[in-house]
Amino acid sequence: MVSVEHPRLFPVPRVDPGAGALGDGFHPAVATWFARRFPDGPTPAQRAGWERIARGLDTLVAAPTGSGKTLAGFLVCIDRLYRAHARGEEVTGRAQVVYVSPLKALAVDIAENLERPLREIAEVAAELGLDAPDLRVAVRTGDSTSGERSSMVRRPPNFVVTTPESLYLLVTAGRSRDVLRTVETVIVDEIHAVARDKRGAHLALTLERLERACAARPQRIGLSATQRPIELVADLLCGTGAPRPCAIVDTGHRRELDLALELPQGELEAVASAEQVGDVLDRIAELVREHRTTLVFVNTRRLAERLAHQLGERLGDDVVAAHHGSLSRERRHRVESRLRAGDLRALVATASLELGIDVGPVELVCQVGSPRSIATFLQRVGRANHSLRGVPKGRLFPLTRDELVESAALLMAVVEGELDAVRPPEAPLDILAQQVVAEVAAVGEEGYRLDDLHDLVRRAWPYRDLSRETFDEVVDMVGRGVRTGRGPRGAWLHVDRVNGEVRARPGARLAALTSGGAIPETGDYRVVLEPDELFVGTVNEDWAVESMAGDIFLLGTHSWQIRQVGPGVVRVVDAEGKPPTIPFWLGEAPGRTPELSRAVSTLRAALDRHLAAGDREGARDWLRRAAPLGDDAIDQIVDYVAAGRAVLGVVPTHEHLVFERFFDEVDGMHLVVHSPYGSRVNRALGLALRKRFCVTFDFELQAAANDDAIVLSLGPHHSFPLADVPRFLHSRTVRQVLQQAVLAPMSPMFQSRWRWNLNRSLLVLRWRGGRRNPPPIQRMEADDLMAALFPQAAACQENVSGPIEVPDHPIVRQTMHDTLTEGLDVDGLVDLLEGIESGRVQVHVRDTTEASAFAHEILTAKPYAFLDDGEAQDRRTNAVPLRRGLPVDLSTIGRLDPEAIARVRDEVAPAPGTPDELHDLLSSLVVAPARPEWRDLFDQLAARGRVRSGTGGAGGGELWWPTELDAHAAVVLRGADDAAHPREQVAADVLRGHLDVLGPVTAAELVRRTGLAEPLVAAGLAALESEGTVLQGRFTAEDGEVEWCSRRLLARMHAYSRRARRREVEPVTARDLMRFLLRWQHVAPGTQLRGHHGLRRVIEQLQGFEVAAAAWEPEVLARRVQGYAPSMLDRLCHEGEVTWLRLSVPQPSSDRRSSPNKATPVTLAFREDLTWLLQAARLDARPEPPAVGATAEVVEALRSKGARFISELAADTGRLVTDVEQALWDGVARGLLTADGFAAIRALVDDRRRTVAPTRSLSRRRRGARGPTIAPGRWSLVGDVEPVDDREGLAEAVADQLLQRWGVVFRDLVVHEGLPVPWRELQWALRRFEDRGLVRGGRFVEGFSGEQFALPEAVDGLKEIRRRPRDGERVVVNACDPLNLTGVVIRGPRVPAVRTNTVTFVDGVPEGAAAAAG
Repeated sequence: MVSVEHPRLFPVPRVDPGAGALGDGFHPAVATWFARRFPDGPTPAQRAGWERIARGLDTLVAAPTGSGKTLAGFLVCIDRLYRAHARGEEVTGRAQVVYVSPLKALAVDIAENLERPLREIAEVAAELGLDAPDLRVAVRTGDSTSGERSSMVRRPPNFVVTTPESLYLLVTAGRSRDVLRTVETVIVDEIHAVARDKRGAHLALTLERLERACAARPQRIGLSATQRPIELVADLLCGTGAPRPCAIVDTGHRRELDLALELPQGELEAVASAEQVGDVLDRIAELVREHRTTLVFVNTRRLAERLAHQLGERLGDDVVAAHHGSLSRERRHRVESRLRAGDLRALVATASLELGIDVGPVELVCQVGSPRSIATFLQRVGRANHSLRGVPKGRLFPLTRDELVESAALLMAVVEGELDAVRPPEAPLDILAQQVVAEVAAVGEEGYRLDDLHDLVRRAWPYRDLSRETFDEVVDMVGRGVRTGRGPRGAWLHVDRVNGEVRARPGARLAALTSGGAIPETGDYRVVLEPDELFVGTVNEDWAVESMAGDIFLLGTHSWQIRQVGPGVVRVVDAEGKPPTIPFWLGEAPGRTPELSRAVSTLRAALDRHLAAGDREGARDWLRRAAPLGDDAIDQIVDYVAAGRAVLGVVPTHEHLVFERFFDEVDGMHLVVHSPYGSRVNRALGLALRKRFCVTFDFELQAAANDDAIVLSLGPHHSFPLADVPRFLHSRTVRQVLQQAVLAPMSPMFQSRWRWNLNRSLLVLRWRGGRRNPPPIQRMEADDLMAALFPQAAACQENVSGPIEVPDHPIVRQTMHDTLTEGLDVDGLVDLLEGIESGRVQVHVRDTTEASAFAHEILTAKPYAFLDDGEAQDRRTNAVPLRRGLPVDLSTIGRLDPEAIARVRDEVAPAPGTPDELHDLLSSLVVAPARPEWRDLFDQLAARGRVRSGTGGAGGGELWWPTELDAHAAVVLRGADDAAHPREQVAADVLRGHLDVLGPVTAAELVRRTGLAEPLVAAGLAALESEGTVLQGRFTAEDGEVEWCSRRLLARMHAYSRRARRREVEPVTARDLMRFLLRWQHVAPGTQLRGHHGLRRVIEQLQGFEVAAAAWEPEVLARRVQGYAPSMLDRLCHEGEVTWLRLSVPQPSSDRRSSPNKATPVTLAFREDLTWLLQAARLDARPEPPAVGATAEVVEALRSKGARFISELAADTGRLVTDVEQALWDGVARGLLTADGFAAIRALVDDRRRTVAPTRSLSRRRRGARGPTIAPGRWSLVGDVEPVDDREGLAEAVADQLLQRWGVVFRDLVVHEGLPVPWRELQWALRRFEDRGLVRGGRFVEGFSGEQFALPEAVDGLKEIRRRPRDGERVVVNACDPLNLTGVVIRGPRVPAVRTNTVTFVDGVPEGAAAAAG
């Protein structure tokens, strides 16, 4: 079950973009078609865009999704061709318009959607008696066949629809370059999608090269829905060589949206449980059924495959599909076509479908997890109801606590109209090298003047400031190449410095055509289906190498079995629906944008202000106003932030950085830096800190970073003053530290970018000799070039002393720049450190006994967050115990338990019992104050010359020491010093021994106990701290003096503090739990109760659980109460102690009356508990009586006259007794009516009516005996449910009842009950019980995730049942019995709760499964 947060519609202010429509200027066929197709007229974006485009201005149109931007760009172009044709100009066989799409799918989609208007306009022209030109559209992408490419050259289309990479090829190849000479307009759609990376710089240069190839400068038109700052995007589109400034049409990115956030049952934690993921999938499946077509967006290909597979299990494999970049072209097109045709009910996609593709009748978008970007979220939601007047509808499903906070911040940013900023890379030199080679090769023998080539490059906006010196460096690189052991590599140009000219060498154009482009070479393996050799898709290279023959994986929501993994190919066969045995994809995830990170920080800071003032309700109100969130989400966010704040004392934000340190279960230490700056800044900070720690401790640390935190895991021998850590880095030197961090040892970030940049600069080719250059060969060639260009990085690091010098070579500089600014954010890190140094960012340090709630997610981070090459199973963070759920009493978390401190002190307090033991003790202490209780033992040692005593030292009292340590004692007593026994070293030895037996102690107390002078104590403690032996802090009182403690003892205190809160209990199996429950509920042989008191106990356990009416006495009560008789229950009912009724509210139905039904679910309950039982079962729901009919009349009679017998009701309503009987049972089924005894139920069960002949009545008013009825007793209305004014009290009552019923409570049992009270509220109630010492929390039953709680007597019962042998005990229960837990506790099929079914348990498992269980 998923709780739905109330959706909110976001109104959008009206925007007047400027000039009016140009309808009168359009060709008649075009104008008529548009008027018919869009009777409401043009959108503001179209109206303003047409006016500027028609004037020949370069134009950037920015408008919300569904505003008709594509037509705004195309219609003027179509109109121009129609008018040119009308003037008698030849328009066929000439390419006039180039449309550039960042995605192949979008390009194909646009081509298909462009052909329809062209066809319809031609039909309108014929209708008007006008001649229509023969306008053609052709698509040129990486998926185009060789025949399609040749056809485009032979017969050029009017509209060329392509991608940035394919446009580069068209401009470079000789014949296609000639085709483009007639191009008049270039339309770049979704321009922001390429502006953020090197594809934007690559496209900018391609556009300048296209302009150079055309007869006249083409008009440039840009389209996008989300971009900021818009002026920068306009500059990227138009470049610096435009004759006039780019015209910007900005109608804003905001539009009306229907958004809501939905949560699974229970409380979100650092990792979503399988049950919670199941809740989310169930809710998505429910939403899919309510809508025609639904898009489900996820962030990774792995999750896309997994969710599509699991949704297919719920909805049917034929109506669910996955869509991502690893699928083959054919599979992608087939999925897209089925989506447009309406054949798919749900499509699970990654970024491959988030841009402006018309995906057909999509009514809803679901986003699973945070999209990590404001613009991405708007684009994805904009796919729903993708039309001018449609309201995009989106539902957001966070899966963890941090994602919940981030999702709330995301919705808050949407409300405020925030957008992510576009930050194009500046002058990437690898792209420049490639484009220079391509352009020089494209012009052939004539070559280029270097001055002209430099001018052309600088007309592209990213290269506007490119110096001539840097340009010449790049030209020389591709002219001379790189000299390796196999000769020069990458020498593609002849550079004539004398005449300032450059020409292409042989093979340059082929290299540029086959190995060009800006998209990195990932080395994916092709998946090929045997024996047909059918290309299925691609998989990651690392994943393929680690796979084995026989493994089964998902790709395209279909199962494939690996036959063989060969060089660059995975050969598979159809697995015929077998479940996958390995995951589809390795870890991957996008990083959070700076703007969204700022929104997260703003939200946290606002909550911190309210929580610091003790105003939780104010925090909730602020959230309620800031974003469309429901109460459940608000409560979870506030509780989470409050729990984290309770440990750290402050909420981490952009203004407050927190360093938290704690121990794990094996005495290791972990440092978590809470920094909500996003993963790129945090990865940079984590790598830099890791480097400084490695240098300091000479130890390779494990580290990880995500969007909100960094963790550094240290060994048992590491120690350092926590307050010193923020000073490890400085803004002036951190760039150099980070360079060394990514070079020594060589970071995968640098290695991959090195290979990518060599590919893009054509130094390592992707294709060679007409064949694909295998990725392993590419890596070897990249290593050879590393040795040539960067010998220190390629050298054996054992032979490298000092920092690695970065060579001044264009590709080396570019790779280092890319590593520090793409994978990391060194500029953001420098800004953060400057803020720390200036005081703008405050730093807080905290030593805690357990990891704060804010640290949980980084401690359970996925492998893609790791900053080292350690495996997930070997992480030190696995040894950190994490609290399940959030605590109730925030004052107790993160603190050392005083009892734990006292316990450790007692354990280590010396108590020598023999002279030898005293000698060992003195040897470890070096010197110790005399103790009267040890005098006899000391005298025995002194008599044998093994110990000595003396007075002196700082305290002047008597001191004891072993004879072997006379020299050490001299240092303490007289301050003597010699080369063999330096005073600081002796002080450290003395302090080490004393701290091992004292626990937390102040420096002043150490002076008193050791006799050391105060300066020597300070020096010795500093030495011990640097070697990792001791730690300082305020351990016994937060506001007390600084104390010192042995690291070993402090780790033990931490462990005892954790165990004191939740003692370990060995969990039982589900089978043993079932055996326990059969005894707990008194069904197992020998456990039945007796008499009226026993019946009361059974009803006390079972009240609130609904059972088929006919099953209560014979199947439920009789099995639990020995010698049960109906009179026992009658007595409780007639004394007013117990009643029966239907608690749950049935599904809304018509006014059609229900007939008496033995299966009607009813419960037994004590009248004193009826108020809260009704509240728990119904909350705000109310059973509704029918408007008319016998039931309505009976209800009205009972409401006006109170409790009545059936004969009285017959008289009140004037209906036959049989009609009243039917009405009464209809009222019971609706949850409206009950009777004062159980006789009514028995009469219903005993349907053998005995007829009694009534005596003859002489009077019309005398009735006499009427015979038996199926509705005996006095009937009354079930009381109205009182409003719930105390949700906590209600949750505690329900939790108490569940504990009484089951003894052990966890999520699966609560879901089985089907109560509307959320599991999260019950969790908090159970935690409060735990804090009061009423229940135990822990892990009591294996195989069930989430928190578990048990009564102390239940814990004892579980221990007893574990010891009890399995002797074949058979217990039969009716399928309606609460103990029918098949499919709930006992895995396997559910036995339907039908009165005629039974379940036979043999040693706790159903009889059919008992043999299998052994």
